[in-house]
Amino acid sequence: MNERPKQRPSEGDPGSLADMVAERIRRGILEGRLRPGDRIRQEAVAQECATSRMPVREALNRLRDEGLVTLVSHVGARVASLDVAELDEIYLLREQLEPLALAESIPGLTAEDHQRLREYVVEMEACADPADPSRWVWIDRLFHLTSYRAAKMPRLLEMIEGFWNTTQQYRRAYTRLPNRFATAHMEHRLLLEAIVGRNQEQASALSRVHIRRTRLALDSDVGGPTGKGVSDTPGAKSLPPLRLA
Repeated sequence: MNERPKQRPSEGDPGSLADMVAERIRRGILEGRLRPGDRIRQEAVAQECATSRMPVREALNRLRDEGLVTLVSHVGARVASLDVAELDEIYLLREQLEPLALAESIPGLTAEDHQRLREYVVEMEACADPADPSRWVWIDRLFHLTSYRAAKMPRLLEMIEGFWNTTQQYRRAYTRLPNRFATAHMEHRLLLEAIVGRNQEQASALSRVHIRRTRLALDSDVGGPTGKGVSDTPGAKSLPPLRLA
């Protein structure tokens, strides 16, 4: 990479240092470089970020509050992991909250938002790779969170983003299952059509099914209580190219 390195905050500004360290670790978790259960060594992080351990401790406390990290006395920090019941609970909550956020957001989304969502759909279809789903998982996140952005419900949006953060790693498991990319791509196109058409009711219904399908697939993959209930979208395996405009 030839990017110019960003100027580091000075040691006299521990709040800014903690922000920088927290963002570095957060991105590592969300992008899959740090996996559930991985140990986070304060000394190594401090050395990598060229700072003392105090901002690292503050950053880890923030990430614990976000649900991304666990802190245990005499053990240290680890990337948080979810058991099947916790994962299932979060997805059940998402099934209720995200359709509401989408319905509230649709009237406020602009033509520029619609174009950005189209571009995300096109990029997801182009970068789908079961061997390395990292880019697809990230763009999928951007697609959905962008579709909620115009909802004038900041507490709801904060809750939703928190749920996405704590389940981001597990969504990679979804991409390993047969035909999941094709199914997700079809559903994203249907969601996009409803959003651009400002059909709040249809978009909410599609969102609920989309999240439920992921929950049931993950339940089945990781040994959860359910693995049935939503069939594959008809025709999801053959999609014509999507036009950007």
